[in-house]
Amino acid sequence: MLDYLLTNNLKKRKKMFKYLKQLTSLVAVIAVLFAFTTESMAAKKSKTLKNTIKKGFVRCGVSQGLPGFSNADASGNWTGVDVDVCRAVAAAVLGDASKVKFTPLSAKERFTALTAGEIDILSRNTTWTLSRDADIGLTFVGVNFYDGQGFMVRKSSGITSTSDFKSGLSACVNIGTTTELNMRDFFTANGITYEPVVFEKW
Repeated sequence: MLDYLLTNNLKKRKKMFKYLKQLTSLVAVIAVLFAFTTESMAAKKSKTLKNTIKKGFVRCGVSQGLPGFSNADASGNWTGVDVDVCRAVAAAVLGDASKVKFTPLSAKERFTALTAGEIDILSRNTTWTLSRDADIGLTFVGVNFYDGQGFMVRKSSGITSTSDFKSGLSACVNIGTTTELNMRDFFTANGITYEPVVFEKW
């Protein structure tokens, strides 16, 4: 009986050590992959930073004109919270808040410009989503504004809530935005057919 217990425990220990060895190997592989990914991301960031310093100015993507966020006056002077973020980056990286070149971009153009390296940073109304993090490979560094979504209707329509919506209505929305997707999901979930009227610039 004692021999059986010792043999049985030995088998269990061997099995456990084999399992631990496999687990250790798996952890090591994950650590290497993580290190490689982190190193690659750091290299890309470092390249952008080095190029920006070399150019002597920050190429900042902003909206095409959204008062309070990024808007240019008749003289081409930009103002707004997104513009201030661009200037803060220039001040931090180059020591001069005026070293910024603003590039107005539509919602449809913004990600292409960023991933293609046409701009260094994007500072405009852009919803932070998991798909944009994972699929496009963007790095969101912070949130500077929280918003919501709703519908605006003519007073004469008699509509007082979304429960009054009927199939066949038309709805205006900015193309290439999460607002457009949210609206589609809302109408689909409520079984309402609608005609989207899309636009690129406010």
